Amino acid sequence: MQTTVTARHCEISDLLRARAVSVVERLGNLASQAMEMTVVFDTEGQQQTVELRLHLSGGEILIAKGEGVDHRSALDRAEEKLRRQVERASERPRRARSRQPDNPL
Repeated sequence: MQTTVTARHCEISDLLRARAVSVVERLGNLASQAMEMTVVFDTEGQQQTVELRLHLSGGEILIAKGEGVDHRSALDRAEEKLRRQVERASERPRRARSRQPDNPL
């Protein structure tokens, strides 16, 4: 799974970047159809935010945003939100597409 970690309006430490990568790996193990994961750290005034975007193979994108007093707590909140979304997405029934032509010869 391809992982991108980005910081907007702030700088993040290597330790926080490594923590984000470990979160991505844990969530990737839950989502069997995970193709790409994007982690965006941002600072808006005094508020620290983290946005997690998980691209699934069916074209579906799951997005979770966490806010906190520091990036670590915001990452934990976003991880929990995305974990719930992944669990719900895996429980959803998949639509089966039939490959039968409309006008058989």
